[in-house]
Amino acid sequence: MTDQPNARMVRVDQAGEYGATRIYAGQMAVMGSRAPHSALVAGMAAQEADHLDRFDAIMARRGVRPTALQPLWSVAGYALGAATALIGPEAAMACTSAIETEIDLHYTRQLEDLGDGDPELSEAIREFRDDEREHRDTALAAGAERAPAYPLLSGAIRLGCRLAIRLSERI
Repeated sequence: MTDQPNARMVRVDQAGEYGATRIYAGQMAVMGSRAPHSALVAGMAAQEADHLDRFDAIMARRGVRPTALQPLWSVAGYALGAATALIGPEAAMACTSAIETEIDLHYTRQLEDLGDGDPELSEAIREFRDDEREHRDTALAAGAERAPAYPLLSGAIRLGCRLAIRLSERI
């Protein structure tokens, strides 16, 4: 596979969507289908799965290699989702709020960098950013800020998200 223009963007965005599916899988494994917010989590998980499918297709068309860190993101994402769900439904929502806050910033920067140079990628990123904003707002409305030690939990998750973004762009 060759790296083309915007390959880093495609690689990191696909990795992020993959990580999101793993976070929600971990949350659903702990929460089950009857816990508070499980229907919200299931709906957001379905959207993330669609985002992942679409980024997988873009990667295949463009010949972009995935991040070599994908096995790590599988375990880390699932563990983060399970751990926050074990803390409680508000902590699961705090995880979503924190992640989506960072992804909103990340996608917005990417759109600024792309300008009009890659309409297919810009369209996907803009659509997905809007979905991620909706997820963040849903999580906040569902009580994310009531999670135990919310500022600490949110800050740690956001920091981890920023680190994952940087690593996935390069590795």
